[in-house]
Amino acid sequence: MVTLTVNLGMAQTGPAEIKEDFQASTLNQPGQNYPQVNSQGYVRFRIKAPKTDSIRVTLGLGGRGGTKLKKDTGGYFTGTTEGPMDEGFHYYHLIVDGGIFNDPGTLNYYGSTRWESGIEVPAHDQDFYALKNVPHGNVQQILFPSASTNTQRRAFVYTPPGYEKEKSKKYPVLYLQHGWGEDETAWSNQGHANLIMDNLIAEGKIKPFIIVTTYGMTNEVRPGPGALRSFKIDPFKTVLIDELLPYVDANFHTFADRSHRAMAGLSMGGMETHLITLAEPDKFAYFGLLSGGIYTPAELKDKPKAKLIFISCGSKENPTGVNNAVAALKDAGYNAVSFISGNTAHEFLTWRRSLYELAPLLFKD
Repeated sequence: MVTLTVNLGMAQTGPAEIKEDFQASTLNQPGQNYPQVNSQGYVRFRIKAPKTDSIRVTLGLGGRGGTKLKKDTGGYFTGTTEGPMDEGFHYYHLIVDGGIFNDPGTLNYYGSTRWESGIEVPAHDQDFYALKNVPHGNVQQILFPSASTNTQRRAFVYTPPGYEKEKSKKYPVLYLQHGWGEDETAWSNQGHANLIMDNLIAEGKIKPFIIVTTYGMTNEVRPGPGALRSFKIDPFKTVLIDELLPYVDANFHTFADRSHRAMAGLSMGGMETHLITLAEPDKFAYFGLLSGGIYTPAELKDKPKAKLIFISCGSKENPTGVNNAVAALKDAGYNAVSFISGNTAHEFLTWRRSLYELAPLLFKD
């Protein structure tokens, strides 16, 4: 069972000399110069709080307690992570005199069951999720009726470039789930799924398809250790299978059949994918677990055969387990693919890369 936690960006052991080429993070609020990131991946923070006694940032090791900032005579707290951070996106917050607050310099992203500060450490391969001068698809919010929860629930739908102009063209659909502590905004905001799709389509590497993301929980779960023990899959399965799928097929240009549907998810979303695809094998033909556990041949036996089983994780997670699981599936006759993201852990660069590898394998026939 995968550990369903949100990575806070654990620092690595860095070089003795820190380069003073720091630049404002790309996720900063407009006009804010801090936090900053240098070419080695170190992160520097600066917060003005003259009446505050102590500030610690949860990003970085700092004796496993994050990065402690030092106060100067002008009331500014400044500090730099002890080592370079993993490339990619990280959540973090400030501990100000014992209280939890967000960094006023950064944009906020929903993770860890709250809106957190976010920072981006530029990745050497960031081009695949960069905003480019290519045709862009559309990400729209939908509200769909849910009789089982007696609410109007929200989802986001990515439609490829040209979708609105080609009324008669139908598309396959990937139902893509977020992780524990996140919500349906994660794959667009933190994951850049729409930009990954736009770039792959522009390069002719994939067959265009629709992506649907929705909130993967129906019961209120309090944050904290062991909180997921109270999570039940059945209510969400009802929302997804009986309410969202029919709504999407009725309101978008889709192929409403198993062979043109995929389900995938990161972390907790992988757990949901695993449980739902096994329980509803006639609904999806493509499965993807991104840092979200594995499938075994035994549990797939006597079920409609998946056209693809994709399993991935970061190299700092459990690559041996993923590779062994995929080898066992291949030996049993399944079309299974593994992907290991280099030098990443349970974090969004792992999952961005995983989507980039998964998308070209979907709906090939």
